[in-house]
Amino acid sequence: MPRHPGPAGWLPAEHVIHTVGPVWNGGHKGEPELLANCYRNSLRLAEENQLASMAFPGISTGIYGYPKPAAAAVAVREVRQWLAAHEWPQTVVFVVFDEENQQLYERELAA
Repeated sequence: MPRHPGPAGWLPAEHVIHTVGPVWNGGHKGEPELLANCYRNSLRLAEENQLASMAFPGISTGIYGYPKPAAAAVAVREVRQWLAAHEWPQTVVFVVFDEENQQLYERELAA
């Protein structure tokens, strides 16, 4: 292991794009649009840097309390729209850490 972290810290990646998602407040304070902007802005940065691939976790679904089904729907919608209209990134992976989230994303991706 190198003595000092690279541009992505100690992760085996060239870059890390960090975004902070919205805290869920019932959905009446613009949370869906704020969450969509997290995906759009991250994808825009990937495009600007011509990153071939990127991965997203379930943004805001942890301590910020965003409902997982609604968050998965926003994530898949925004990534699909982006990929249909842009060359970069070429691959986007949704990273899930449990069966519940896997099923949610699989449903959204199949729709």
